[in-house]
Amino acid sequence: MNTALPSLRTAPAPLIAAGNAVLLGAHPSTDADLRRVRPGIYTARRAWEDLPAWDRYLLRVHAFRLVRPDAMFSHESAAALRGLPLFGHPRHLHIFDERRERSLAYGDVHVHTSVDRRRAQDADGILLTTVVDTVIDLARALPPAFGLAVADAAVRTSGLTGIDLRAVLERQRNPRGRRRAEWVLSRTTPLAESVGESLSRAVIEWCGFPSPELQREHHVEGRRYRSDFCWPEHRVIGESDGWMKYGGGGDPAASAVAIREEKRREDALRRAGWRIARWDYAGAITVTGLRDALTRAGLSPTRAPDTANLFAVARNPRSA
Repeated sequence: MNTALPSLRTAPAPLIAAGNAVLLGAHPSTDADLRRVRPGIYTARRAWEDLPAWDRYLLRVHAFRLVRPDAMFSHESAAALRGLPLFGHPRHLHIFDERRERSLAYGDVHVHTSVDRRRAQDADGILLTTVVDTVIDLARALPPAFGLAVADAAVRTSGLTGIDLRAVLERQRNPRGRRRAEWVLSRTTPLAESVGESLSRAVIEWCGFPSPELQREHHVEGRRYRSDFCWPEHRVIGESDGWMKYGGGGDPAASAVAIREEKRREDALRRAGWRIARWDYAGAITVTGLRDALTRAGLSPTRAPDTANLFAVARNPRSA
């Protein structure tokens, strides 16, 4: 098992302790240009407003560390530090304390304990649960499609495998969320290259469509292409589009080239007899975009849909 620990994500905006700000001549609570991140810790209001939801959460984690440097982060807080997917803005900060007999919550902080010991890793002076424990904790707690996206990202980037994760889960005694975690870890793969692809895999299954091949190679007109999802027996290819696929790193010329190349690729695949279905992240998370695209491409469900899971795809009670 390779558990090499990459550098953690740093605070995405400067943090200012109230004591330091007072030395400049005024209490930060009276400064309209500052925003309180947590008691005694502030950041520039404009910087906060410019951050996406997941980075606002990461800034809250770093602010908490300033006042509790001994805390061992877990769950979404550990995931944020590691750069694993977050969904929305998590409501709570999460820390693990094995000395406690029971978990508790105060303010926006959840303190967890468990009959199963968590291993701590120290990176850049920050304590947090291991990648394995973080993934399993979230597989137990998050809605299944989101838990799958976290697990897929972890095995894609950390050197872990689904077998590694399942082996740890099997040794754990805590029954809470176990069936959910087993569902997630039995489907975890490094072949899902984005959060959108991970969510799409769950929705494809719950819609009742046949299981696809992932990242299949196609040799067409002297060139080699890969597809996100493929049903060879139906001659259907599925593509989960994300803005980064054509973003070009902010370069309009590079974006135009990427779009032209994708059009050329799709035309070649169609000439080879493939029907192509496309959907974006919103199409997956709302279900209808993905389902309608595959249906129009000629793919039909082979089993009854899992309506309960489809209804809850986009619902994450752990985030705002």
